[in-house]
Amino acid sequence: MHPATDLTRIVDRVRYSVGTATLIADDEYWDGHNWERHGRNTFLYRTKGGRYFVVCLTQWQGEKDALYPVDAAEAERLWQDALSEHYVPFEAAFPLAEVAEA
Repeated sequence: MHPATDLTRIVDRVRYSVGTATLIADDEYWDGHNWERHGRNTFLYRTKGGRYFVVCLTQWQGEKDALYPVDAAEAERLWQDALSEHYVPFEAAFPLAEVAEA
């Protein structure tokens, strides 16, 4: 269950496209039997212009796949908490975020 590369949506006159964005994190991983988490997967993308959006895919009857923009704070929260598979390091995914040393 992967988002189609031609999946595109225009929101507030901004085009969000899976085909031109970078996948930075998702919750899709092989558990030895399947890729799906309870029939749903979430994918977080960053556009070339620095905007973030989420694609949610579902296998449940009555639910629809969705693509919607999120702000940087929500994208960071998803990257840190809900999405276990990271494809881009935090600093590259969120170049404007300040990271403090512990």
